[in-house]
Amino acid sequence: MPAPDLQLLGPLGPLAGTWEGTKGLDVSFHNVEQEIGDTVYRERVVMNPFGPVDNGSQVLYGLDYRMSAWRNDEVDPFHTEVGYWLWDGDAGQVMRCFMVPRGSVLIAGGTASADSRVFSLQATLGSQTYGVLSNLYLDAVARTTAYQATIEVHGDDSWSYDETTWVYLEALNKLIPHTDRNTMKRVAS
Repeated sequence: MPAPDLQLLGPLGPLAGTWEGTKGLDVSFHNVEQEIGDTVYRERVVMNPFGPVDNGSQVLYGLDYRMSAWRNDEVDPFHTEVGYWLWDGDAGQVMRCFMVPRGSVLIAGGTASADSRVFSLQATLGSQTYGVLSNLYLDAVARTTAYQATIEVHGDDSWSYDETTWVYLEALNKLIPHTDRNTMKRVAS
């Protein structure tokens, strides 16, 4: 299937391409230290456009993506994702569906216009639409309860994100925010 005109991807059109960010900041619970700490990281994201996808009368366009993040000069990534960014132009909905190899999946969504340069997505545990699922182990010891992300497109060559995943840690009997943020620069179209 040939790639669609990027205009059909609404606010996601500017995100098509290959991106790298070298100043990521992960603020999360560190198991070894038993405290919240900062991790600086670099990442690479490849986003390939596709569509249309027809769900009856719903028509979606999107980006198939793969992401990897590394601490400092590590060879193996400490975090990876595979998934889709989706645009439903008729409903004005932007969505992100992804899976991490820890055994968690998420579909987040929010309202946007086709020309939005800033948009937000969210997901909540137990939601029938924009929700979160975890494997049995994570559900018992480190359950994700909510996710929120804000994306800001700065132009054709950069965009940034700020996202928080709320995780209930059973051992601490406490809800902990896990925040990631980075600014991505285009390295290929």
